[in-house]
Amino acid sequence: MESPRTRRGLHLRVTCLLPCLAALLQACVYVPRTTEVYDADCRVSSRHMNLEPLQLASIQQCGNEGCVVLLVAAGATAAASAIVSGSVVIVGNIAYWFEKQGRCQRGTR
Repeated sequence: MESPRTRRGLHLRVTCLLPCLAALLQACVYVPRTTEVYDADCRVSSRHMNLEPLQLASIQQCGNEGCVVLLVAAGATAAASAIVSGSVVIVGNIAYWFEKQGRCQRGTR
């Protein structure tokens, strides 16, 4: 059985740690971004997708259980957006690769 002193010490450490984590954590999501580049070998412009982090807000002040909820929500949102947007980027890059191969004029003069 924990003594009240041990629980108080743990509570103080968590209470001091959460504001520090909250100050460092940014509420971010990941979005797919399309860029266009010129391929000199194929003599064609092609598109490419990347994942780009987008900061929505920063968590500045919270208290006790409120911090835990904010940290969990921000982490879950960032993870979900990375998974969904990452899938979009992979499928988009595959489609852009096939499009580029169909338009490539390598060796043709």
